[in-house]
Amino acid sequence: MKLRTLKIVILIIVAIFALYLISWTFDFSQDKEFKLGITFSQLYAQKQLDLDWRETYLAILKDLNPRYLRLIAYWQYLEPKKGQFNFEDLDWQIARAQEEHKEIILVVGHRVPRWPECHHPSWVENLSTEEFQEATLEFLSQTINHYKDIESIKVWQIENEPLFFLFGNCPKPDREFLKKEIALVKSLDPTRNIIITDSGELSLWLKTSGLSEILGTTLYRTVWGKPFGYFKHLYPPAFYTLRAWVAKKFFGTEQVIISELQGEPWGREHKSLAQIPIEEQLKHFDLKDLKKNIEFAKKTGIDEIYLWGAEWWYWLKEKHNNSTFWNKAKEIF
Repeated sequence: MKLRTLKIVILIIVAIFALYLISWTFDFSQDKEFKLGITFSQLYAQKQLDLDWRETYLAILKDLNPRYLRLIAYWQYLEPKKGQFNFEDLDWQIARAQEEHKEIILVVGHRVPRWPECHHPSWVENLSTEEFQEATLEFLSQTINHYKDIESIKVWQIENEPLFFLFGNCPKPDREFLKKEIALVKSLDPTRNIIITDSGELSLWLKTSGLSEILGTTLYRTVWGKPFGYFKHLYPPAFYTLRAWVAKKFFGTEQVIISELQGEPWGREHKSLAQIPIEEQLKHFDLKDLKKNIEFAKKTGIDEIYLWGAEWWYWLKEKHNNSTFWNKAKEIF
């Protein structure tokens, strides 16, 4: 009996492994037309890579020429003092995008892209939870009202991976408050769809699916984390395809997009890439990895994809005389 049980267990393991290998052959990209876009972060370019962020942004718009952009409303820039709003920098980004006929996703909230994930002005730090949430809703209200008549803004993204608790220096996720944020934005602008994002590697999307019309997922292949250091995710493309199907079939999600596709190295210990030797960066993420990631993303069949790392491509070109990523991106777009 013990021998028979052992054989059954072995057969199950072999079957699961065979299915895993077979799943790598699935390609859902046939007959798809893909929308490729770029996420741009003023904070990342300026504070972490020490670039002229306006120059970087214009180079991305004009030289790379992506049609689709994901821009970020950083709270600390827009409301540096309580009740005193300054939209100048973001107005400039949106105006330049309009001139170049781009379509924009605007990310608004407390938790938005780039480490440490949660970004806020210093004046909120001593607020109670209730006061902080009230301030967040007021920030959302002011920002949505300021930009809701801009036609080039096609979608609002509310927060970034707001229910993902394993990454970032952020408060504990609050799904009920997130629903209040979504309801507020819908009341201010009933016409546009909303995106809520989630981790593509460390979440099944069960808490985020159905909260909004669009679900955005990350897609990172080579990452760094304790205690392993650098490692590569082993998920096949079908892992993303299956969850997208579940989100749409059973939760009412209308569309799934790849809101962040890895296009740069992952900084170890959450360091800025400017603090890590170039040799180390390119050891863990080179031009072949960029090409493979795009091919992998397309195989999922998810047909709207926003690349992550354009500021780093420009930094390599301007600061280190390495134009390989920048030139490849020009081909891609």
